[in-house]
Amino acid sequence: MSNTSNNVGGVDNTFRRKFDREEYLERARKREKEEEEGSRSKSKAKGPPVQRKPLKHRDYEVDLESRLGKTQVVTPIAPLSQQAGYYCSVCECVVKDSANYLDHINGKKHQRALGMSMRVERASLDQVRERFEALKKRKDLGSFTEQDLDDRILKQQQEEEERKRIRREKKKEKKEKAVEEPEIDPDVAAMMGFGGFGSSKK
Repeated sequence: MSNTSNNVGGVDNTFRRKFDREEYLERARKREKEEEEGSRSKSKAKGPPVQRKPLKHRDYEVDLESRLGKTQVVTPIAPLSQQAGYYCSVCECVVKDSANYLDHINGKKHQRALGMSMRVERASLDQVRERFEALKKRKDLGSFTEQDLDDRILKQQQEEEERKRIRREKKKEKKEKAVEEPEIDPDVAAMMGFGGFGSSKK
């Protein structure tokens, strides 16, 4: 039995492995040359960096409320634009709720797809002055005086009084109808089995 334990089959690992240093140095030099040539060809093929437009204001209204409160049947085979949630046609993706949709359309990926960088163009002094002038003109056209405010308050008070008066009249009509109802003859009421609708307390 002792003879069989000495002749165990397996790996002979009784010697120390030796590496050929020259072979591995040659491999490393070859790999470095390939990497240098690859990086040179990549930089040439890359070309100049893409110039993107600076950010600008949205020229459309974001529609978040058109499908509010509506139900929709969702099938797994429906196209993306008809699935539940908000569909972005630029990025071709569906976002599940309005908060995430707003984050998406204001985010870097969407703006890049539109061809804009995330940088804002610096406004010159003349542009700022023009903007102020435009806002002043718009404010002057829509401005109102204290007299306008007083007239609006007075009109609101009159409308409120009119509503109260109409309510009072309706209540009076209901009371009059209740009084006008014909009285039931006590003999007929007794014959039918009820004495009256009044309370039992006296």
